[in-house]
Amino acid sequence: MKKHDIKHHLSKDLLLAYSTGQLEEGFSLAIATHISMCDQCRAELESLEAMGGAVFENLEPNEIDVDAFAKTLALIDQTPEQAKVKPKATGLPEPLADYVGCDLDDIDWRPIGMGVKQKILVNSEKVSARLLYIPAGTAVPEHSHKGREVTLVLKGAFKDEIDYFGPGDIELADGDTHHTPVASEGEDCICLAVTDAPLKFNKLIHKIAQPFLKI
Repeated sequence: MKKHDIKHHLSKDLLLAYSTGQLEEGFSLAIATHISMCDQCRAELESLEAMGGAVFENLEPNEIDVDAFAKTLALIDQTPEQAKVKPKATGLPEPLADYVGCDLDDIDWRPIGMGVKQKILVNSEKVSARLLYIPAGTAVPEHSHKGREVTLVLKGAFKDEIDYFGPGDIELADGDTHHTPVASEGEDCICLAVTDAPLKFNKLIHKIAQPFLKI
């Protein structure tokens, strides 16, 4: 994927939580994908991991079972062959490409209104992650947030009351964020959006449709 002058980066809290394995699956996917696109955040992550490694070097080692390695290999051998090898996706950055498992043009989008389409990747009790396809010039309905949202632009761009976001940019939203994202003219926008709570739409029609769209 073409490099872009990324202006909106990850917070240090998110990078630290990611480096220590404290994030839910959907958020980890967004962070890992952004890091694959962003030299600055990748360098910051490497710095955090180096500091963590220095701390571990000073810890007393714990003994493990002599057969621990053999048990780990046995678990790997139990993995179905079809789960070990996934089709390679093109048009998406790593590791999202491996996660989606198909070309960008082959994604089975589901319409959610006004030309906007989605592909749900993670839908657990705690976190929802989806790819969003927003036609150029189209606005996502005005909304606020009940929790946290991380949006990563993969293609195209969008703007809202906060700023302009292009490929690789991250927008971090929370309960204080109230906005109407609009895809920029000239190119459709594709982004990865991860939330830990449903959005808060202003209009009744969007509230009614929300449970069916799982937004």
